[in-house]
Amino acid sequence: MHVQFVLFDGFDPLDVIAPYEVVHAAGMLSGGAVTVELVSAEGAREVPGGLPNVSLRAAGVLDPARADVIVLPGAVGDLPTGDEAGEEERARTIPAILARTLHAELPRLAKEALDREDTVVATVCGGSMILAMAGLIEGRHATGHPMGRDVLEASGVHVVDARVVDDGDLVTGAGVTSGLDLALYLVEREVGSRIAHAVEQFFAHERRGTVWTATGPAPRVAP
Repeated sequence: MHVQFVLFDGFDPLDVIAPYEVVHAAGMLSGGAVTVELVSAEGAREVPGGLPNVSLRAAGVLDPARADVIVLPGAVGDLPTGDEAGEEERARTIPAILARTLHAELPRLAKEALDREDTVVATVCGGSMILAMAGLIEGRHATGHPMGRDVLEASGVHVVDARVVDDGDLVTGAGVTSGLDLALYLVEREVGSRIAHAVEQFFAHERRGTVWTATGPAPRVAP
């Protein structure tokens, strides 16, 4: 299983580093059955994160034909303060940073990945907002950071209040720290529970929260 983590200007480093380490550890503990790399839609480059003086280097280009799993993080920035904020202030907000990804190659490549039967697209935190704003996951089940779920709903996404939501080839995580649980779930689903459990022990991390899947009968009364 080859996993590509997508970087874009303003990405949240914790959305990337925590699940990246989980997948890397799965590769070590599985004898190389899992490989991982950092990529960007533009190719190899230094990508500035949303935290001051924090950047990561993308080693190559996002390639849906080569990746089995593509992981899209959220962003770090200011929180929206209302319509009275100036243009520069609005440009530094998380929604504005995420929206700028729509003007690059990322939406096209994400669509290509979602259209492929053998590629899984996963998101952490605000990463699902990028897909939603690009109109790529209308009618799908997904989660994301609680502060961005209104964007998902407005885009026609069926929002599920769960730590991880598995909608087949779309697997989404909730808030920032859900990246650990999302990555462990992906390792368990794609590689096996024994490797996932070994990674848990390696990092001394106990998974928490609900993993929701679209299986079984629908409840007669919505909670």
